[in-house]
Amino acid sequence: DCQNWDKLVQANTRMLFLDTPSNPGVEIIDLEWAGKFAAAHNLILVVDNCFATPYLQQPAKWGAHIVTHSATKYIDGQGRVLGGLILGKKELIKEVQFFTRHTGPSISPFNAWVLSKSMETLAVRMDRHCGNALKIATYFEGNPEIEAVRYPFLKSHPQHDLALKQMKAGGGIITLTLKGGLARAQRFIDQLQMISITPNLGDSRSIITHPASTTHSKLSPEERAQVGISDGLVRLSVGLEHYEDILKDVERAIEKSK
Repeated sequence: DCQNWDKLVQANTRMLFLDTPSNPGVEIIDLEWAGKFAAAHNLILVVDNCFATPYLQQPAKWGAHIVTHSATKYIDGQGRVLGGLILGKKELIKEVQFFTRHTGPSISPFNAWVLSKSMETLAVRMDRHCGNALKIATYFEGNPEIEAVRYPFLKSHPQHDLALKQMKAGGGIITLTLKGGLARAQRFIDQLQMISITPNLGDSRSIITHPASTTHSKLSPEERAQVGISDGLVRLSVGLEHYEDILKDVERAIEKSK
């Protein structure tokens, strides 16, 4: 709730960190508003742009001072490299650069080369990820076995207009909430044949994750409920396969998990 952010800023607040689209709920934060808010309160605005990549969204254009990416995800795109990016003006990141250079997190030359080659195909890959994801999200929006489908470029998404404003396309992540809670979600995942089961995302192959028992398992049930992570929610990272192959795998798993 952005309207209550004023109440959260204290005398010692120095930075505002956010991700949009969010993980795993793909909620959208108004970057233009966040940029103006940070400027009004003299805060450094840091945006995790991992889900969108620089191809789909440029937070610096809306006032972000620092933009971060998990390069392991879409930047690499094939699950080969562990790495991250911190982008910003030199005066802001020089201390981070000094620290990483001398303490070990610096990426190896070979992995840096792999990422540089991956960047050559980022636009082509993201177009395919986004095209597949929109087709799949649209197809399953009316499925009676699915309680909710969340994807930024669906008209039913609560921040759809905002996504259109600041993103080139909706990205490759869909969240599906299956009827039947935890047991149904587990049965559904077990029935998948082509889609991989792993907490990663942004790979060339489609990947499924159950956030409540993996990426967000350390949160209490109350905390997960507060951020919209139900036991029946699964996160689908749509890959580069033909979208009909992905659809068939999901359809079969839905039917067999009843």
